[in-house]
Amino acid sequence: MTEASHERVPDRNRRRFPGISSRAYEHPADRSALVALRKLSGFDTVFKALSGLLPERSLRLLFLSDSVRVSDQQFAHLHTMLLDACAILDLEKVPAMYVQQNPQPNAMCIGLDEPIIVVSTGLVELLDEEEMRAVVGHEVGHALSGHSVYRTILLFLTGLALKVAWIPLGNVAIMAIVTALREWFRKSELSADRAGLLVGQDLEASMRGLMKIAGGNHLHEMNVDAFLAQAEEYEAGGDLRDSVLKIMNVLPRSHPFTTVRAAELKKWAASRDYQRLMDGHYPRRDEDKDTSVTDSIKESASHYADTVRTSKDPLMGLVRDIAGGAGDLSGRLREKFTGAANGGSTGGGSGAGGAGGSGSTPSGSS
Repeated sequence: MTEASHERVPDRNRRRFPGISSRAYEHPADRSALVALRKLSGFDTVFKALSGLLPERSLRLLFLSDSVRVSDQQFAHLHTMLLDACAILDLEKVPAMYVQQNPQPNAMCIGLDEPIIVVSTGLVELLDEEEMRAVVGHEVGHALSGHSVYRTILLFLTGLALKVAWIPLGNVAIMAIVTALREWFRKSELSADRAGLLVGQDLEASMRGLMKIAGGNHLHEMNVDAFLAQAEEYEAGGDLRDSVLKIMNVLPRSHPFTTVRAAELKKWAASRDYQRLMDGHYPRRDEDKDTSVTDSIKESASHYADTVRTSKDPLMGLVRDIAGGAGDLSGRLREKFTGAANGGSTGGGSGAGGAGGSGSTPSGSS
């Protein structure tokens, strides 16, 4: 695949975004972290120095020797989608893309010097053309944001630090870093979902793809509205015990839960920001150097504050109560934990089911 190949126009009338900055679609928490990293003096030099320590060259040789490289001769339909995605997001250099034999539906974007996109045969066989187009756009969004670079370096540093976790209190410090990184990774997945929508420009296809990742190739048995209702029930249901279990379930994951991803994407698609973007009003790449770190962090903090203010989760409700100076704190705690008003009896149900298996659930495209 050459840079010249990327001059072709997308295969149907999709809006293109010349010079678009990844800031246009990045989740506020993801964007603030990336802006800060890009502003660090000498960070690129550190990347180049560390690249010699990473097994990137080995990975490239592994995919080249044991996977199928996408081109106009192999998986030509994926090759067309990749070129389209790069044309729409104006990514100058088309990443190498490989199909790897793996029944687990998955995709990822890795690499330091040059990003590599890898999709599994399970994903290719699961999704139809428009659903797959959103996934390819998702991975190209990762490449445009630089997620592959930052993720590779940070994962390497985390792995290196884990080797010295025997130092007193070292494990506690490392786990704090890992937890923070996973939170960022989850937000970067929401960013890439948005990039997938910008490429596919078909919200229904994006929703279908997420449903299939969650429930397999049984669309006739599934319903988008019911699927989104699950996300609503997940957020608002239960008491404080369920809120704690949600946190415990999500901590080991690199991806948000699939219903949550679907709800977040639909919410963004209905936003004024998305409409302005589709109308051609978006931040440009040549303005990235002038972006304020402080403003990005403030925007991220504002997003989390809005989340606390609008969330229906019982724990977030308790946080609002405490911040608002709730008078009977012990009574509020009792109510949140038991779901019983005015300190009533707790009833018989524990609400603790389904906590198992959170760390190994397939997470779909990375």
